[in-house]
Amino acid sequence: MKLPVGLTMGHKQKSMLKCSTSLWSADLANLAAEIRRIEPFTERWHLDVADGHYVKNMLFFPDLVAQLRKLTRLPFEVHLMVTDPMAWIDPFVEAGADIILFCFDAAKDPGDVLCAIKARGRKAGVSLLVTEPLESVEAHWQDLDVLCVVGTAMGIKGAEMDASVPAKIQSARETIQRRRLGTEIEADGGIRRETVPLLAKAGAQFIVPGSLMFKEDPAAMRKWLASL
Repeated sequence: MKLPVGLTMGHKQKSMLKCSTSLWSADLANLAAEIRRIEPFTERWHLDVADGHYVKNMLFFPDLVAQLRKLTRLPFEVHLMVTDPMAWIDPFVEAGADIILFCFDAAKDPGDVLCAIKARGRKAGVSLLVTEPLESVEAHWQDLDVLCVVGTAMGIKGAEMDASVPAKIQSARETIQRRRLGTEIEADGGIRRETVPLLAKAGAQFIVPGSLMFKEDPAAMRKWLASL
């Protein structure tokens, strides 16, 4: 699912949406089988980490991620939904994370967290809540490998996407193109058949599918995604 040689972000040809598939929506009692089943149809895995404090949920701890790392060669994108993201960088680097995202409002100094992730040789990014304006990351664009635009309340699965999300993504895409940055835009939350076309049109490059991948025929879903 690689782009044709010579195709760049600024090319007029439209690139296909890619997937960072959320393992939270897999059959959690059969993760090995789920990874084997879905692996041919995703570019990377999205692993939500929740500490029970930042959000009222608990998900994907380092020892589990380390065991899952043995099952796939695809990149692991770890999304830290925790109150102290700096404290969790090293445990998840050691567990095999390739990309580490953290909730922008959870960091006392987001720049320090971004630098710490990059200092460990990993890609770094932030997630923005529905209520956080794009201007929040103005001072950090140069350090962002990924901007994750969250479309629902954080830590809640199955919610509807907020109507403001496509406009925020479009604004981010315009900023990235104007400044000639390599930041990827990822949409997370409310990923449905009816919302994905809006996200694609707005300029998202990655979506974080959950039930859209695990509850449907993944081959058929990717064929549909390619048609957008």
